[in-house]
Amino acid sequence: MTQPVSDPVSDPVSDMELSARVAAEAGRLLLELRESRGPVEDRESADALRKDADRSSHELIVARFAESRPDDVVLSEEGADDPIRLDADRVWIVDPLDGTWEYGQGRADFAVHIVLWTRDASHPAGGVLSAGTVELPAQGLTRQVADPPAPRRGLPADRPVRIVASRTRPPSTLAAAVEILAARLAERGFDGGVEVVDVGSVGAKVNEILSGRAEAYVHDTGFYEWDVAAPLAVAHAQGLPASHISGEPVAFNQPRPYVTDLIVGIPEVVDDLRAAMLAAQDA
Repeated sequence: MTQPVSDPVSDPVSDMELSARVAAEAGRLLLELRESRGPVEDRESADALRKDADRSSHELIVARFAESRPDDVVLSEEGADDPIRLDADRVWIVDPLDGTWEYGQGRADFAVHIVLWTRDASHPAGGVLSAGTVELPAQGLTRQVADPPAPRRGLPADRPVRIVASRTRPPSTLAAAVEILAARLAERGFDGGVEVVDVGSVGAKVNEILSGRAEAYVHDTGFYEWDVAAPLAVAHAQGLPASHISGEPVAFNQPRPYVTDLIVGIPEVVDDLRAAMLAAQDA
C-alpha cells in the first residue's frame, strides 16, 4: 500500500514517483477486480464491472492524492468538477479507467491516466504538463514522461503506414484522408500504402505508436481532458508531435474540460496526415 506523504516540497517522493506509484496501484486494483468477477458473459454483468471499476479506481486515486498532495486539486472523469481548480496552480488530471468498454470486454487496451498540470502564464496554453503516467496494467507496461527517449524511427519497411483511430467514433473523413495521405507518401517514394487500426484507450493508442506498431493517431469527434492529457504528455516527452489537427497546442484545465480533436504521430508522418485531414475536411 502507498504510504501517505504530506509535503510536496520537503517530501522525498517526487511528483513523477507519486504519479507512477498511484497509477500502478490503480492498475493492480483494476486487474484484481476483473479477475475476481470471473468470466463476464452478458451485458448487464459487464456494465456492472465497468461501473465498479471506474468508481473503485477513482476513489483510490483521490485518496492517495489527498494523503500525499492535500493542497493540489484533482480533476477526474469520475469526480465532481470543483471550480476551485480554475484558480489552482497545480491540478492532477486523472482518468481512473480509460477504455472502460474494452476493460469490460476483457481486452488489454485500457489504461490509467495521471498527469500534473502546473500553471505557467508564459506558456502558450497557460500551463504545462509533467509527472505523466499512462499505466497499461493488462499489458504489463507503464509509459511515463520520465522514460528515456526511444530511438527515432522512420516509415516502416515491411508493412503499410498505420493510423490508429477510435473503433466506435473514427473521423468521418478518415477514409478520404487515408487516400490523400497514401498519395502524399507515394510522392515521397513510400509505396507501402496506409491502413487504419482501432484501439481502445487513448493511452493504448499512443502506446501503439511508441511501440512501433503504428505511426499516428487522429481523432476529431471530441473527448475530455482526462482522456488526452497524460498520453499527450508522454508523447511529447518522446519527441512525438501532439496537438490539435490545426497544429495549435492543446490547452488544459479549461472551464469546460473538453478537447475537440487531437493528432499524434511520428514526425515523418504527422504533417502529411494533418494536411490530409484538413484537405478531406475541406472537400
